[in-house]
Amino acid sequence: MLRSMTGYGRGEALAGGRRFTVEVRALNHRFCEINIRLPRYLLALEERMRRLVAAHIARGRVDVYLSVEEGESNLNAVKVDKGLALAYYKALEELKSVLGLQDAVKLEHLVGLPQLIVTDPSPAEAEAWWPAVAEALEAALAALAAAREAEGQALGRDLAARLARMEEIVARVGQRAPEVPVAYRRRLSERVAELGGGVVDPVRLAQEVALLAERADITEELVRLRSHLARARECLEGEGPVGRRLDFLAQEMFREINTAGAKAQDEVIAGLVVEFKTELEKVREQMQNIE
Repeated sequence: MLRSMTGYGRGEALAGGRRFTVEVRALNHRFCEINIRLPRYLLALEERMRRLVAAHIARGRVDVYLSVEEGESNLNAVKVDKGLALAYYKALEELKSVLGLQDAVKLEHLVGLPQLIVTDPSPAEAEAWWPAVAEALEAALAALAAAREAEGQALGRDLAARLARMEEIVARVGQRAPEVPVAYRRRLSERVAELGGGVVDPVRLAQEVALLAERADITEELVRLRSHLARARECLEGEGPVGRRLDFLAQEMFREINTAGAKAQDEVIAGLVVEFKTELEKVREQMQNIE
């Protein structure tokens, strides 16, 4: 089943009177890039969160946001670092002396200083919350997967329709290809007749047409195009990440149709090549969204 690289998922879990909420947003990216934002006191859990995300995501940019909502029982868990407060006080007293200031150091001068008032849990507490964080993250990833699969189905239907049109164009090119030497022979006969007063050497004409037919033979290109289109259809119906494979097939199809147009040197085929490239460009745009 195709999966889009874009989507959103959200999950929650409760532990220790706290609500852990994880939000996951996925965007298009050539590789797998995982960015995690979480409270500083939970940084020890970041690597485990990254591994869990990587187990679910093969390709795309993934932004993970973890927030913690404190319950009422935890709102009074405020600690003051008394040692740090004393160190701040002594430093301010020394600075006051150096600057020759008379004002006393007051409590309001201290309370806004970094790390003086601590509300963060200890590392041991944060470690105990991992099961809840993992539960919320798993739920968010499951919701993300559902969103990506739903969008992937829509992409698959669109790509299948476009591949069908490309197959039809290739079939029309194949029908026209045998007519290229015939049309060339007619044009060459008319041109020689104009220049030579109506005298045409049939042997020389046959040689020229044979050379043209050999140079303009696009059988191999058409066979490879049909093969690439068939492989692309298999990707749409297969399992697992297929975005990179589809992108490679699109590049190969562009190369083959370009070669076919250059070799055929035929106005009708040239028009069909333009049609194919136009459809292929739309396909490549859609393929950029597939994991």
